[in-house]
Amino acid sequence: MKKQWVIPDIHGCANTLKCLVEELIRPARYDEIYLLGDYIDRGPDSKGVIDYVRSLQKDEYTITVLKGNHEDFMVELYDAEVNARTSWLFNFTKRKRKAWNAIGGKNTLRSFGVNHLKDVPPDYIEWMRNLEYFVELDNFVLVHAGLNFKKEDPFEDKHAMLWFRDYLIVPEKIGNRRIIHGHVPVNMELITLAVKNNFYKFIDIDNGPYIQGRSGFGNLVALELTEMEVVIQDNRDY
Repeated sequence: MKKQWVIPDIHGCANTLKCLVEELIRPARYDEIYLLGDYIDRGPDSKGVIDYVRSLQKDEYTITVLKGNHEDFMVELYDAEVNARTSWLFNFTKRKRKAWNAIGGKNTLRSFGVNHLKDVPPDYIEWMRNLEYFVELDNFVLVHAGLNFKKEDPFEDKHAMLWFRDYLIVPEKIGNRRIIHGHVPVNMELITLAVKNNFYKFIDIDNGPYIQGRSGFGNLVALELTEMEVVIQDNRDY
């Protein structure tokens, strides 16, 4: 029977991702892998994460790659830098760049060996630009952040899928499926509690693999959906 693996925010931790996939998950060709976004920033090797994910795609694994807010931010800033031809746009880009640096952008540029975002190879930008926003499975909706249930159709709001943190779930609007997401790091105790109890209408599986020295955090988690099995990989990048 095929397995369905969901992996949340990786944040530049390429070695950790490789260990999780190759030593713990060991997916068969017919297994399904779902990645929930935020491949870049914070950790030391954002380029390495993207290269590894793209290698899985090229090797024809059944893999679905969703967009996170960090990819969205980087693409937006890249476009602004490339097109900054006026002083207003330059100042706007400068402010955005400062905000990006605060969430790990410097590490991302370092991993690409460049000082300016516009020097990142365009194919990486286009790869991030074209990522999907959500996946609907029989019993789950997979998304990076969340859904806007104030709308009649929660799937209309792409911004919410990338950026929402707090929202009231209306299960009937998504076929009574549970939401599995990342975006907000939570400790292992809460992850385990949500996975084991159907009472929770959402499961946040982001444990903040880049977080150091904080009890209950700092791992890359994978959730297997057919058995609801949690697999935990400690950080191998620091």
